[in-house]
Amino acid sequence: MQEVILKTEDNVKIAVNGYFSSKDEVVIVAPGWCMTKDSDAFKQISEMFASEYDVLALDFRGHGKSGGLFTFASKELLDLDAVVNYAKEKGYLKIHLTGFSLGAGLALIYAAQNNNIDKVISVSPYTDFSKIENHMWKKEAWAETFKKFELMRFMSIRPDIIPRKKVKPVDIIKDVTSPTLFVAGSKDPTVYPWHTEELYNKAECEKEYKLYKDGIHAEDLFLYFKEDFSKMCLDWLKR
Repeated sequence: MQEVILKTEDNVKIAVNGYFSSKDEVVIVAPGWCMTKDSDAFKQISEMFASEYDVLALDFRGHGKSGGLFTFASKELLDLDAVVNYAKEKGYLKIHLTGFSLGAGLALIYAAQNNNIDKVISVSPYTDFSKIENHMWKKEAWAETFKKFELMRFMSIRPDIIPRKKVKPVDIIKDVTSPTLFVAGSKDPTVYPWHTEELYNKAECEKEYKLYKDGIHAEDLFLYFKEDFSKMCLDWLKR
């Protein structure tokens, strides 16, 4: 694994873990809020994809080793754009985008606004940031957060508290032309599964929907259903 430092259009440093093995396709991995490329969960996810593809896993601004402040899906599209442009410069024949939670919504927005993504995997995406349930007091939420607690990751999070305009994935989902896999957990306490189902139903691209019974949120679907989740994602990208 090699760390790469990129710069966004607005001059923010973006740190990326590159898993390079001379493949001609690359998977970009976009974590959600409060998760980083170096968290145990996302290292495992990146290594799973790296078994068959090159991988670029990023820290969004305000997270981990990247600069700036996290704007909760307002400016983070610039971060994705920097990574996609880097992938294009490296000459990959296909660029795939996998996002989790807020990263999942950003992946859909990016794919809707650009025609350079071959396939998308969107895990626990939201329809509208203002409608995210985020019931952190529920045991299903706080218990899983506690299990994944990593002090250095937590200390690296730097949010921007200024309210900013955000694109709603539900408003642009019909513009996504990349084949897209939508994934949700039936007991997600943070982004209820109706979000993913609505996005899937409104999408007009080639698509598939997977609901994990008793599954919860984002990267936890990978952690709890590792074998099935991994096979599903890799099979989707191979089609």
